[in-house]
Amino acid sequence: MITIHDVAKEAQTSIATVSRVINDLGGYSEATKEKVLKAVESLGYESNAIARSLIVNKTHTIGVVFPNISSMLTYEFLNGIENVAYQKGFSVIVSHTYSKPKRMMESLKNLIEKRVDGIIFASDAVEKEQLEYLKKKKTPVVFLSTKADEESFPYVKVDDYQAAFDVATYLVDKGHTKIGMVAGNPLDLISGVPRIKGFVEGLEQADLSIDNSQITYGADYSFENGRVQFGHLMTKNPQLTAVFLASDEMASGALTMAHEMGIQVPEEVSLIGYDNSLLSRITIPALTTLAQPLVGMGEKACDMLVQMVNKEGQVKSFIMDHHIIERKSVKKLI
Repeated sequence: MITIHDVAKEAQTSIATVSRVINDLGGYSEATKEKVLKAVESLGYESNAIARSLIVNKTHTIGVVFPNISSMLTYEFLNGIENVAYQKGFSVIVSHTYSKPKRMMESLKNLIEKRVDGIIFASDAVEKEQLEYLKKKKTPVVFLSTKADEESFPYVKVDDYQAAFDVATYLVDKGHTKIGMVAGNPLDLISGVPRIKGFVEGLEQADLSIDNSQITYGADYSFENGRVQFGHLMTKNPQLTAVFLASDEMASGALTMAHEMGIQVPEEVSLIGYDNSLLSRITIPALTTLAQPLVGMGEKACDMLVQMVNKEGQVKSFIMDHHIIERKSVKKLI
Protein backbone atom coordinates (compact mmCIF):
# COMPACT_ATOMS: atom_id res chain seq x y z
CA MET A 1 0.00 0.00 0.00
CA ILE A 2 1.27 3.46 -0.92
CA THR A 3 1.75 5.67 2.16
CA ILE A 4 2.43 9.32 2.83
CA HIS A 5 6.07 8.35 3.42
CA ASP A 6 6.30 7.11 -0.19
CA VAL A 7 4.82 10.38 -1.47
CA ALA A 8 7.34 12.41 0.57
CA LYS A 9 10.21 10.35 -0.79
CA GLU A 10 8.99 10.65 -4.38
CA ALA A 11 8.50 14.43 -4.05
CA GLN A 12 11.80 14.83 -2.18
CA THR A 13 10.17 16.74 0.66
CA SER A 14 9.08 16.12 4.25
CA ILE A 15 6.04 14.15 5.41
CA ALA A 16 4.78 17.32 7.13
CA THR A 17 4.86 19.23 3.87
CA VAL A 18 3.02 16.47 2.03
CA SER A 19 0.37 16.53 4.75
CA ARG A 20 -0.01 20.28 4.45
CA VAL A 21 -0.43 20.10 0.68
CA ILE A 22 -2.96 17.24 0.84
CA ASN A 23 -5.01 19.09 3.44
CA ASP A 24 -4.65 22.49 1.74
CA LEU A 25 -3.15 24.11 4.85
CA GLY A 26 -0.72 26.44 3.10
CA GLY A 27 2.86 27.24 4.10
CA TYR A 28 4.59 25.92 0.97
CA SER A 29 5.57 27.22 -2.45
CA GLU A 30 3.64 26.59 -5.64
CA ALA A 31 6.56 24.56 -6.95
CA THR A 32 6.48 22.32 -3.88
CA LYS A 33 2.74 21.87 -4.24
CA GLU A 34 3.15 20.80 -7.87
CA LYS A 35 5.83 18.25 -6.94
CA VAL A 36 3.67 16.75 -4.20
CA LEU A 37 0.54 16.55 -6.35
CA LYS A 38 2.53 14.99 -9.17
CA ALA A 39 3.88 12.37 -6.74
CA VAL A 40 0.37 11.68 -5.42
CA GLU A 41 -0.92 11.13 -8.94
CA SER A 42 1.99 9.02 -10.18
CA LEU A 43 1.94 6.75 -7.12
CA GLY A 44 -1.86 6.51 -6.94
CA TYR A 45 -1.85 7.61 -3.30
CA GLU A 46 -5.23 7.88 -1.52
CA SER A 47 -5.12 9.81 1.74
CA ASN A 48 -6.64 8.30 4.86
CA ALA A 49 -9.76 10.25 5.82
CA ILE A 50 -9.42 9.44 9.52
CA ALA A 51 -5.80 10.56 9.66
CA ARG A 52 -6.64 13.69 7.71
CA SER A 53 -9.49 14.53 10.11
CA LEU A 54 -7.11 14.38 13.06
CA ILE A 55 -4.88 16.96 11.38
CA VAL A 56 -7.53 19.49 10.33
CA ASN A 57 -10.05 18.66 13.11
CA LYS A 58 -12.76 18.04 10.51
CA THR A 59 -14.19 14.86 9.05
CA HIS A 60 -16.17 16.54 6.25
CA THR A 61 -19.07 14.38 7.34
CA ILE A 62 -22.63 15.46 8.15
CA GLY A 63 -25.02 13.46 10.30
CA VAL A 64 -28.74 13.49 9.44
CA VAL A 65 -31.36 12.29 11.91
CA PHE A 66 -34.74 11.21 10.51
CA PRO A 67 -37.72 9.70 12.36
CA ASN A 68 -38.59 7.52 9.35
CA ILE A 69 -36.25 6.71 6.49
CA SER A 70 -38.93 5.00 4.38
CA SER A 71 -41.16 8.02 3.82
CA MET A 72 -41.29 10.05 0.61
CA LEU A 73 -40.61 13.15 2.68
CA THR A 74 -37.31 11.72 3.87
CA TYR A 75 -36.40 10.68 0.33
CA GLU A 76 -36.78 14.21 -1.04
CA PHE A 77 -35.16 15.95 1.93
CA LEU A 78 -32.18 13.62 1.61
CA ASN A 79 -31.89 14.32 -2.11
CA GLY A 80 -31.49 18.01 -1.32
CA ILE A 81 -29.02 17.39 1.49
CA GLU A 82 -26.90 15.08 -0.65
CA ASN A 83 -26.90 17.58 -3.54
CA VAL A 84 -25.24 20.27 -1.46
CA ALA A 85 -23.07 17.92 0.59
CA TYR A 86 -21.56 16.51 -2.60
CA GLN A 87 -20.90 19.98 -4.00
CA LYS A 88 -19.23 21.08 -0.77
CA GLY A 89 -17.09 17.96 -0.37
CA PHE A 90 -19.02 16.40 2.55
CA SER A 91 -20.31 12.87 3.02
CA VAL A 92 -23.58 12.04 4.80
CA ILE A 93 -24.42 9.56 7.56
CA VAL A 94 -28.15 8.90 8.09
CA SER A 95 -29.67 7.75 11.38
CA HIS A 96 -33.23 6.47 11.92
CA THR A 97 -34.91 7.13 15.30
CA TYR A 98 -38.49 5.81 14.88
CA SER A 99 -39.49 8.98 16.83
CA LYS A 100 -38.37 7.29 20.04
CA PRO A 101 -36.52 9.57 22.50
CA LYS A 102 -34.09 6.83 23.56
CA ARG A 103 -33.18 6.00 19.97
CA MET A 104 -32.90 9.70 19.24
CA MET A 105 -30.36 10.24 22.00
CA GLU A 106 -28.41 7.15 20.95
CA SER A 107 -28.33 8.45 17.37
CA LEU A 108 -26.98 11.83 18.45
CA LYS A 109 -24.31 10.24 20.63
CA ASN A 110 -23.26 7.85 17.87
CA LEU A 111 -22.95 10.65 15.34
CA ILE A 112 -20.88 12.79 17.67
CA GLU A 113 -18.67 9.79 18.52
CA LYS A 114 -18.06 9.43 14.79
CA ARG A 115 -16.87 13.07 14.89
CA VAL A 116 -19.39 14.43 12.38
CA ASP A 117 -18.85 18.12 11.71
CA GLY A 118 -22.53 18.93 12.15
CA ILE A 119 -26.03 17.45 12.34
CA ILE A 120 -29.27 18.06 10.45
CA PHE A 121 -32.21 17.13 12.64
CA ALA A 122 -35.25 16.51 10.45
CA SER A 123 -39.04 16.25 10.80
CA ASP A 124 -39.36 15.41 14.47
CA ALA A 125 -39.80 17.12 17.81
CA VAL A 126 -36.67 17.35 19.95
CA GLU A 127 -36.79 17.07 23.73
CA LYS A 128 -35.00 19.12 26.35
CA GLU A 129 -32.53 16.32 27.10
CA GLN A 130 -31.38 16.21 23.48
CA LEU A 131 -31.13 19.99 23.25
CA GLU A 132 -28.99 20.16 26.38
CA TYR A 133 -26.74 17.42 25.04
CA LEU A 134 -26.24 19.21 21.72
CA LYS A 135 -25.49 22.51 23.43
CA LYS A 136 -22.97 20.81 25.71
CA LYS A 137 -21.18 19.21 22.76
CA LYS A 138 -21.22 22.51 20.79
CA THR A 139 -21.91 20.61 17.60
CA PRO A 140 -23.40 22.74 14.79
CA VAL A 141 -27.04 21.76 14.29
CA VAL A 142 -29.72 22.82 11.80
CA PHE A 143 -33.35 21.76 12.17
CA LEU A 144 -35.20 20.77 9.00
CA SER A 145 -39.02 20.90 8.84
CA THR A 146 -39.05 21.23 12.62
CA LYS A 147 -37.57 23.54 15.22
CA ALA A 148 -36.50 23.74 18.84
CA ASP A 149 -38.37 25.65 21.51
CA GLU A 150 -35.50 28.12 21.65
CA GLU A 151 -33.83 30.22 18.98
CA SER A 152 -30.27 29.02 19.59
CA PHE A 153 -30.67 26.41 16.82
CA PRO A 154 -31.47 27.68 13.30
CA TYR A 155 -34.16 25.93 11.27
CA VAL A 156 -35.59 25.61 7.77
CA LYS A 157 -39.32 25.04 7.37
CA VAL A 158 -42.51 26.43 5.90
CA ASP A 159 -45.05 28.40 7.91
CA ASP A 160 -47.37 25.50 8.74
CA TYR A 161 -50.08 27.75 10.15
CA GLN A 162 -50.26 29.95 7.05
CA ALA A 163 -50.01 26.96 4.72
CA ALA A 164 -53.00 25.24 6.35
CA PHE A 165 -54.89 28.55 6.42
CA ASP A 166 -54.32 28.80 2.65
CA VAL A 167 -55.63 25.25 2.15
CA ALA A 168 -58.88 26.18 3.92
CA THR A 169 -59.22 29.32 1.79
CA TYR A 170 -58.58 27.30 -1.38
CA LEU A 171 -61.33 24.77 -0.61
CA VAL A 172 -63.81 27.53 0.26
CA ASP A 173 -62.96 29.32 -3.00
CA LYS A 174 -63.81 26.07 -4.80
CA GLY A 175 -67.32 26.26 -3.28
CA HIS A 176 -66.94 23.74 -0.45
CA THR A 177 -68.71 24.47 2.83
CA LYS A 178 -68.81 21.00 4.40
CA ILE A 179 -65.14 20.40 5.05
CA GLY A 180 -63.21 18.03 7.33
CA MET A 181 -59.60 17.37 8.25
CA VAL A 182 -57.44 14.34 8.98
CA ALA A 183 -54.74 15.87 11.16
CA GLY A 184 -51.48 14.69 12.64
CA ASN A 185 -50.74 14.37 16.34
CA PRO A 186 -52.57 17.17 18.24
CA LEU A 187 -49.75 17.12 20.81
CA ASP A 188 -47.18 17.93 18.13
CA LEU A 189 -46.52 21.63 18.72
CA ILE A 190 -44.16 22.00 15.76
CA SER A 191 -46.38 21.04 12.83
CA GLY A 192 -49.47 19.26 14.19
CA VAL A 193 -50.97 22.16 16.16
CA PRO A 194 -50.11 24.92 13.62
CA ARG A 195 -51.71 22.99 10.76
CA ILE A 196 -54.86 22.30 12.76
CA LYS A 197 -55.11 25.88 14.02
CA GLY A 198 -54.38 27.42 10.61
CA PHE A 199 -57.01 25.28 8.91
CA VAL A 200 -59.70 25.95 11.51
CA GLU A 201 -59.04 29.70 11.52
CA GLY A 202 -58.99 29.74 7.72
CA LEU A 203 -62.52 28.32 7.73
CA GLU A 204 -63.60 30.75 10.43
CA GLN A 205 -62.26 33.61 8.33
CA ALA A 206 -64.73 32.47 5.65
CA ASP A 207 -67.55 32.37 8.21
CA LEU A 208 -67.59 28.58 8.29
CA SER A 209 -67.56 26.59 11.50
CA ILE A 210 -65.98 23.20 12.06
CA ASP A 211 -66.81 21.05 15.08
CA ASN A 212 -64.68 18.38 16.73
CA SER A 213 -66.38 15.54 14.85
CA GLN A 214 -65.06 16.98 11.57
CA ILE A 215 -61.42 16.53 12.60
CA THR A 216 -59.76 13.18 13.25
CA TYR A 217 -56.16 12.69 14.41
CA GLY A 218 -53.40 10.27 13.59
CA ALA A 219 -50.42 9.38 15.76
CA ASP A 220 -48.21 10.35 12.82
CA TYR A 221 -48.45 11.32 9.15
CA SER A 222 -48.38 7.79 7.74
CA PHE A 223 -50.37 6.08 5.01
CA GLU A 224 -52.08 3.80 7.53
CA ASN A 225 -53.17 6.65 9.80
CA GLY A 226 -54.58 8.45 6.79
CA ARG A 227 -56.46 5.36 5.65
CA VAL A 228 -57.96 4.55 9.06
CA GLN A 229 -58.75 8.10 10.14
CA PHE A 230 -60.37 9.03 6.82
CA GLY A 231 -62.65 6.03 7.26
CA HIS A 232 -63.62 7.20 10.75
CA LEU A 233 -64.17 10.76 9.53
CA MET A 234 -66.45 9.83 6.63
CA THR A 235 -68.42 7.34 8.73
CA LYS A 236 -69.22 10.12 11.21
CA ASN A 237 -69.66 12.83 8.57
CA PRO A 238 -70.95 11.39 5.26
CA GLN A 239 -72.09 14.89 4.28
CA LEU A 240 -68.52 16.18 3.83
CA THR A 241 -67.59 17.28 0.32
CA ALA A 242 -63.90 18.03 0.96
CA VAL A 243 -61.20 16.77 3.32
CA PHE A 244 -57.74 18.18 4.07
CA LEU A 245 -55.14 15.51 4.84
CA ALA A 246 -52.12 16.76 6.81
CA SER A 247 -49.63 14.88 4.59
CA ASP A 248 -49.53 13.31 1.14
CA GLU A 249 -48.98 9.89 2.69
CA MET A 250 -52.17 10.36 4.71
CA ALA A 251 -53.96 11.49 1.56
CA SER A 252 -52.84 8.38 -0.33
CA GLY A 253 -54.20 6.29 2.55
CA ALA A 254 -57.46 8.22 2.31
CA LEU A 255 -57.67 7.48 -1.42
CA THR A 256 -57.32 3.78 -0.66
CA MET A 257 -60.06 3.91 1.99
CA ALA A 258 -62.32 5.94 -0.28
CA HIS A 259 -62.03 3.17 -2.87
CA GLU A 260 -62.81 0.54 -0.22
CA MET A 261 -65.88 2.52 0.91
CA GLY A 262 -67.11 3.13 -2.63
CA ILE A 263 -66.58 6.91 -2.40
CA GLN A 264 -65.63 8.57 -5.68
CA VAL A 265 -62.78 11.12 -5.59
CA PRO A 266 -63.31 13.93 -6.47
CA GLU A 267 -66.90 13.41 -7.68
CA GLU A 268 -68.27 12.76 -4.17
CA VAL A 269 -65.50 14.06 -1.94
CA SER A 270 -62.47 16.19 -2.75
CA LEU A 271 -59.10 15.46 -1.14
CA ILE A 272 -56.12 17.77 -0.72
CA GLY A 273 -52.77 16.71 0.72
CA TYR A 274 -49.73 18.45 2.14
CA ASP A 275 -46.08 18.21 0.99
CA ASN A 276 -46.09 17.71 -2.80
CA SER A 277 -43.98 14.60 -2.40
CA LEU A 278 -43.44 12.18 -5.28
CA LEU A 279 -46.41 10.20 -3.95
CA SER A 280 -48.83 13.01 -4.81
CA ARG A 281 -47.89 12.70 -8.49
CA ILE A 282 -48.41 8.96 -8.82
CA THR A 283 -51.74 8.39 -7.05
CA ILE A 284 -54.97 7.97 -9.01
CA PRO A 285 -56.31 10.56 -9.18
CA ALA A 286 -53.18 12.66 -8.82
CA LEU A 287 -53.35 14.69 -5.62
CA THR A 288 -53.93 18.37 -5.34
CA THR A 289 -51.59 19.36 -2.52
CA LEU A 290 -49.92 22.12 -0.53
CA ALA A 291 -46.38 22.13 -1.86
CA GLN A 292 -43.38 22.39 0.39
CA PRO A 293 -40.12 22.76 -1.60
CA LEU A 294 -38.80 19.53 -0.09
CA VAL A 295 -35.57 19.15 -2.06
CA GLY A 296 -34.91 22.88 -1.72
CA MET A 297 -35.44 22.68 2.03
CA GLY A 298 -32.87 19.90 2.27
CA GLU A 299 -30.44 21.93 0.16
CA LYS A 300 -30.95 25.03 2.28
CA ALA A 301 -30.47 23.13 5.56
CA CYS A 302 -27.24 21.55 4.33
CA ASP A 303 -25.93 24.85 3.01
CA MET A 304 -26.64 26.51 6.36
CA LEU A 305 -24.90 23.70 8.24
CA VAL A 306 -21.79 23.89 6.05
CA GLN A 307 -21.66 27.64 6.69
CA MET A 308 -21.77 26.95 10.43
CA VAL A 309 -19.09 24.25 10.21
CA ASN A 310 -16.83 26.58 8.20
CA LYS A 311 -17.61 29.53 10.50
CA GLU A 312 -18.75 31.66 7.57
CA GLY A 313 -20.78 34.15 9.61
CA GLN A 314 -24.05 34.01 11.53
CA VAL A 315 -26.70 31.64 10.19
CA LYS A 316 -30.35 32.59 10.64
CA SER A 317 -33.52 30.51 10.46
CA PHE A 318 -35.30 30.48 7.11
CA ILE A 319 -38.99 30.17 6.19
CA MET A 320 -39.50 28.64 2.74
CA ASP A 321 -42.29 29.62 0.38
CA HIS A 322 -45.30 27.33 -0.11
CA HIS A 323 -48.04 27.14 -2.73
CA ILE A 324 -50.93 24.92 -3.79
CA ILE A 325 -50.49 22.62 -6.77
CA GLU A 326 -53.75 21.70 -8.48
CA ARG A 327 -54.11 18.22 -9.90
CA LYS A 328 -57.17 15.95 -10.10
CA SER A 329 -58.41 15.29 -6.55
CA VAL A 330 -60.38 18.50 -5.88
CA LYS A 331 -63.68 19.28 -7.56
CA LYS A 332 -64.96 22.83 -8.05
CA LEU A 333 -68.55 23.15 -6.83
CA ILE A 334 -69.22 26.70 -8.00
